[in-house]
Amino acid sequence: MEEFHQKKPAPPTRAPPGGPTRRPRAAHTAETETKTAKPPRRQPARAAAPKAPRAPKTGEAPAANRRAARPAQPRLPQAPQAPRLPRRRQSAPVYTDPAVPMHICPLGGLGEVGKNITLYECQGDMILVDCGLVFPDEEMFGVDLVIPDFTYVLENKDRIKGLFITHGHEDHIGALPYLLKKFNVPIYTARLTIGLIKNKLEEHGLASSAVFHEIRPRQKVKLGCFTVEPIHVNHSIPDALAFAIECPAGIVLHTGDFKIDYTPLSGDAVTDLSTIAEYGRRGVLALLADSTNAERPGFTATEQTVAEGVRSLFARAKNRRIIVATFASNIYRVQQIIELAMESGRKVAVSGRSMVSNTEMARELGYIRVPDNVLIDVEEVNKYPPEKVVLITTGSQGEPLSALSRMAQSNHRNVKVGPSDFIIISARPIPGNEKTVTKVVNGLLSLGAEVIYENMYDTHVSGHACQEEQKLILTLAHPQYFLPVHGEFKQLKRHAETAEHLGYIPKNNIYIAENGQNIRVSQDGLVLEGTVPSGAVMVDGYGVGDVGNVVLRDRHHLSEDGIVIVTVAVDGRTGQVVSGPEIVSRGFVYVRESEELLDGARTQVEMALDRSLAENLHDWASVKARVREALSGYIYRRTKRSPMILPILLEV
Repeated sequence: MEEFHQKKPAPPTRAPPGGPTRRPRAAHTAETETKTAKPPRRQPARAAAPKAPRAPKTGEAPAANRRAARPAQPRLPQAPQAPRLPRRRQSAPVYTDPAVPMHICPLGGLGEVGKNITLYECQGDMILVDCGLVFPDEEMFGVDLVIPDFTYVLENKDRIKGLFITHGHEDHIGALPYLLKKFNVPIYTARLTIGLIKNKLEEHGLASSAVFHEIRPRQKVKLGCFTVEPIHVNHSIPDALAFAIECPAGIVLHTGDFKIDYTPLSGDAVTDLSTIAEYGRRGVLALLADSTNAERPGFTATEQTVAEGVRSLFARAKNRRIIVATFASNIYRVQQIIELAMESGRKVAVSGRSMVSNTEMARELGYIRVPDNVLIDVEEVNKYPPEKVVLITTGSQGEPLSALSRMAQSNHRNVKVGPSDFIIISARPIPGNEKTVTKVVNGLLSLGAEVIYENMYDTHVSGHACQEEQKLILTLAHPQYFLPVHGEFKQLKRHAETAEHLGYIPKNNIYIAENGQNIRVSQDGLVLEGTVPSGAVMVDGYGVGDVGNVVLRDRHHLSEDGIVIVTVAVDGRTGQVVSGPEIVSRGFVYVRESEELLDGARTQVEMALDRSLAENLHDWASVKARVREALSGYIYRRTKRSPMILPILLEV
C-alpha cells in the first residue's frame, strides 16, 4: 500500500514537459544553478563544435536566444550523462557483489571405491558427510585398513558443526573410531546406522563418549549456516539417506549410495524421488552422485530376484546343511535368509563376530524379525541334522580371519565343512578381492562341499544405481553443476559422459574432481582453489599412520628377495674385527644348501672391513654402507637377486 500511495500523485506531474522543467530552474539557488548548468553547457558544446569557427560570419546569437532555443530540442534533457547514472547503479551489484560461494573438499572416495568423506564449507561453517575406510590391496603387506587423512579436518575442528552419515557400510563409517579418538564431532544419522556405529565403537572403547543425533527423512537439521534435509534412498541396507544441503550459496544434493528399486523388500524403502524433484524445481546448485555402477546400462535388479534365486537354491540343497556367506551389514539379505529358513523348517545360526553383533542389534531395533525358537547358537549346529540347519556367516570377501575362511581351512571351532554342506556366497567380490575369494572357494570345494558363487545364480544384486537410474536422478535434480563421486576414475568418467549426453548440464559444468581438491562453487561458476591435505593413512594393528611408503617398499622388498643380516663385533678403539662376520638369511636362501655362497659372502664382508681399517675409517655409517655395497654386488652376480642387506656392527 505504501508504494500505491507514493504513485497516486503521479497524474498531476503529467503536465506539459515545459512546466516541471522550468519550475525547478526558477526555484534553484545560485549554488544549484551552477551545478545544473554544467551538463547543458557540455552537451551543446559537443553538438555545436563543428559550427564554432563560423560564428564570426553570422554573428553571435544573444544569450537569451540561446536560452530560448533549448526547449526546441526535446532530446537534450535525455542526452546528459546524469540520467544514466541510476541504470549503472542498478547493474553494479552484478560485478561488485559476487554470489556467496561454497567450498567442497572431497577427502576420499574419488578415484577409488571406499574411504568416502567430504567436507562442505560456507561462510566459515563446515560440515562433514561420511567417514569410511577402504580395505588394503595386495601390495599393502601387513596393512589391515586404510583410512582418510584427517589433517584438514583436525585443522578446522573448531569450525565443523557436525558429521552426517549416509548409511552403515564400512566404506562410509569404518574410519569413525580413528577420527573420534582425535575429534569427538557430533554424529547425525538414522537409527540403524547409529546401532552399527555403536557396535564398531565398542571395540575401541568409544561408544559411551560419542555424541549421536538420530535423524529421519524430511526432518531438517540446522547447523550454522547449513540446513540439511535427509532424503530416504533405497540401498542394500535399511535407513540409507541422501542429503539436501542448503546454505547461502545454494542447494547441494549428496546422494550417498543409492538405487531405484520399485519393489523393495521393505515397502517404505523406495527412493524418495518426489523430494529430489522438489529440490530440482527450486534449483540445485550442485549434485554429487554415486558412480559405482556407471558402466552398467539399464536398471539395477530388484532384491526380489534374490529372494526367488535363493529360494530355488534352498530347494536344491535338499537334505544338506546350508551355509550362506554375506556382508554382516546387509540386514535385508539376513532377513531374507531367515524367512526362507523358516519356510523350509530349518533353524538359523549366525557365525562371525560382526554378524552376531549386527544381528542382535538389528533384532533389538526391529529391523530383523525372527522368533526366538528359530535362532540357535553356533555351538549347537552339530546337535541338529544337516537338513534342519541354516548357518549365516561372514567371509563373503575371503577375509583371512573371517568365519568362512576358517571353515575353508578346517580350523573353525564349531563347523567342519564336508560333502553334506551346500554353501552360497551371496555377494560379489569387491575389486581387488577376487584372489582371496577364489582361495576360499577352492578350499571349500576341496573339502567336498558344493559352492554357489559369483554369477552362477541370482544370489546377489547390487545396491548401486545403473545408468538409467543415474539419468533419472540427473533429470529430476537438474543441477547447475555435476560432480560424479564414489568410484574409480573410469566410473567417474562414464558417469560424467552420461550426464553430458543428457544435454541438461553444459559440459563445462561437469567436473571430475580428485581427492584433496578445494572446489569453490557458486552461482557465478565453479573453480579450483588449490588443494588441502588428503591421502591414505594405513592402519597396521594398533599403529595408525606409522606404516608409510618407505615401510611398504621395504615389506615389498622383503617379500620378493628376503633379507641377509651381517653381524660383526669390532674393537671400538682400533677398528679390528673381534668376531664374525656371522651371516643370517631369512627368505633368501636355505643356509644348509648354500654354504659356498655364504662363505663367499663372508669373504666379501671381511675385505670391505679391511679396506675401511686401512683407510682409518671410523665412521660406522660409512663402514656399513661399504659392507652393504660389497655384499649386494656379490650376491647379485651369483644369484641375480637383491635381498635386503642389514649390516650390524657391535662395538666392544
